[in-house]
Amino acid sequence: MKRMIVLVVLFVLSAWAGAQTVAEHLAAGDAAYERYDNAGALKHYQAAWKVDSTNCDALWKIARSHIDIGELADEKTQKVNYYQGEKFARAAVRHCPNSADAHLMLAVSVGRVALMVGGKKKVELSKEVKAEAEKALELDPNKDIAHHVLARWHREVTHLSGFLKTFAKILYGGLPPASDEKAVAHFTKALQIKPDYINHHLEMGITYEAMKQWEAARAEYRKVAELPIGAFNDQQHKNEAAERLAKILDKK
Repeated sequence: MKRMIVLVVLFVLSAWAGAQTVAEHLAAGDAAYERYDNAGALKHYQAAWKVDSTNCDALWKIARSHIDIGELADEKTQKVNYYQGEKFARAAVRHCPNSADAHLMLAVSVGRVALMVGGKKKVELSKEVKAEAEKALELDPNKDIAHHVLARWHREVTHLSGFLKTFAKILYGGLPPASDEKAVAHFTKALQIKPDYINHHLEMGITYEAMKQWEAARAEYRKVAELPIGAFNDQQHKNEAAERLAKILDKK
C-alpha cells in the first residue's frame, strides 16, 4: 500500500513537472518570437509539443513559426515550411476545435500553400481559407489577421483568371461572391483592431492600386513608411511599399 502511494505521488509530481516544462518552453518560444527569432521560437515550441503533443498553444505556434520561417526563405525551404505549417495547424484544429488561433493558422497556412499550387488545387484550397478565417472570427471577432486573410481572399478571387473561375463553376458550382470593395471593408476592420500593423496598410494599398484608386493607394504606402517596425518582415513590407509608391506617383 505504501509503495502504491509513493508511485501515485511520483506520477502526480511527474505530470506537474511536465506541465511546467510545457509552460516554460512556450514562454521561451514567445520571448524568441517577440525578438523576431523565428527559428529559436520554433525550437522551443517543438520542445513543448514533445512534452505534450496535444497542447493547443504548442501546435498552432509551431504552425505560425513554420509560416514565418517560410516567408523569407528560398523556394525549397519555403515549400517545406508551409506544408509543415499546414500539418501542425490541422493538428491544432483537430485537438482544439474551439481555438480561434488554431483556425486562423489553418487559414493562413492553407493560403500560403495555395500560393504555390495552381488550377484545381488552388480553387479547392481557396474555399477552405475563407471558411477557416470566418470560423476564427466567429470564435474571436478581434482577430485582425483573420480580417486580413479574408480581405486577401476577396482580392485574389476577384482577380482570378477567367479560366479558373469557369473551372470553379463547372466543378464546384462557382466560388462565393468576392469583390475589391469587400477586401477594403475587411482591411478597414483589421486596421480598426490594429491600426499600426504595417502589412494591413501595405495590402490595403495594393488593393486600392488594383482598383485604380491611386491617391488612396499612395496614402497607404506613405503610412507604411511612417510606421515603426513591429514585425520580423516589416522591412520587406516597407521596401515593397516604397517601390510601389515610386511606380504610381504620377498616376491619376
